Amino acid sequence: MDQLPQLLNQEQFLRALFKAIPCGVLIVDRDRRIYAANEATRLIFRLEKDNIASRRLGEALRCVNANMSKKGCGYSRRCKQCQIRRTALDAIEGGRIERSRARVEIRINGETQEFVLLVNAAPFEHEGGNYAVVILEDVTELVQLRRKIVKTEKGFQGIIGRHESMIELFETIRDVAAVDVPVLLQGESGTGKELVAAAIHKESPRADKLFVPVNCAALPEGLLESELFGHVKGAFTGAIRDKKGRFELADGGTLFLDEIGELPKMVQVKLLRVLQEGAFEPVGSEKTIKVDVRIISATNKDLMAEVRKGNFREDLYYRINVVPIRLPPLRERKEDIPLLVDYFLDEAIREGIKTQGISKEAIELLTQYPWPGNVRELHSAVRFALVKSRGQVIGPEHLPLEILRFRANLEGKGRSRRLDEFRVREALVKTGGNKAKAARLLGVGRATLYRFLSEHPHLPSEINSILE
Repeated sequence: MDQLPQLLNQEQFLRALFKAIPCGVLIVDRDRRIYAANEATRLIFRLEKDNIASRRLGEALRCVNANMSKKGCGYSRRCKQCQIRRTALDAIEGGRIERSRARVEIRINGETQEFVLLVNAAPFEHEGGNYAVVILEDVTELVQLRRKIVKTEKGFQGIIGRHESMIELFETIRDVAAVDVPVLLQGESGTGKELVAAAIHKESPRADKLFVPVNCAALPEGLLESELFGHVKGAFTGAIRDKKGRFELADGGTLFLDEIGELPKMVQVKLLRVLQEGAFEPVGSEKTIKVDVRIISATNKDLMAEVRKGNFREDLYYRINVVPIRLPPLRERKEDIPLLVDYFLDEAIREGIKTQGISKEAIELLTQYPWPGNVRELHSAVRFALVKSRGQVIGPEHLPLEILRFRANLEGKGRSRRLDEFRVREALVKTGGNKAKAARLLGVGRATLYRFLSEHPHLPSEINSILE
């Protein structure tokens, strides 16, 4: 073992290691130009040997976005979102990034192929310059296999969905669960952020420890610090005994901070210290407590906008946003609504509630509704309908008032757009026979107007005679 440090410093050993790693290994500079690449990089991306050195990452890999800007790789709008680019730059600035997920489209033999990569990166210095070692692990086939498996199931870890966006979410949960880094869940209220946080915990090595949720918006500012970090007896009026905070309770496990955008500035400072040092002092105490806690945060706010307004610390934002995950709203995955309704009905039956199911008409209406409250609102709507239907088949008439109003509004719009001879004749006369303008005036497409005129062949001649 004493000889190991000497062995690691031998150039011959390092070169052998560089060649032997089965993943793509790249060394890049601050301009994201490739300083060196191993043979596995060339094999994975089918590159020519003289096609790598001194070129930027996207240009060397033949990323389809690399030529979208005249400046080349890294300067188009899509390049700004590239996870490989971001990971490399973060590492060059001194950070260490583990298993960040990236999707990249690459041109190979004239065809575009999508690769799913896990990206690891670490910084190092060489002759006064800053560089990053970037490791690209190709998991495309594994992801495709997971998708096939997931599509045969209703969901994952209690999260229901088969839509493409949900399958991608399940893959991300599995990937991020294995890496002990902070995660920021972003999505509208009711999209299931706590379910996703719990799924990450259950899939992680911390699964046998506690998952401790805290709603930062539900606690008064004066109590939030004590709730998170605990307090000692006599710290404030009413503190009649020592109390452990949520951080101490979650030691070894996961702390879920919901609505983190509501944290007061004073608590933000203390949270930043815990993330940096893993230590804090309970309220009223001088004793420092060390904890090992994974932080998963959630918000329905635009935190970067809050940073610009001065409401949220920029350094804390970057600490909690190591892995951002967006949860899709229900209106973006309406194909999952029948699946969710079936799940909620089965849940009710298990609780002893009687029902004969739901009609096709009710399902169609539920699928059309925009769901501003997302899955939480759908769950409440199904519960309401179960009560109203009294064990019978749920029909549209059993659904909540908001959904019935939505249907009435839809039907009203449909009636207002229904064509009749009088309205069509009036519109064509007003527009001098211009069918495109008449269609806009009637609020219908040109094809709809043409179809109506073909079904009423006497109208065009009547219009012409009026206009003459």
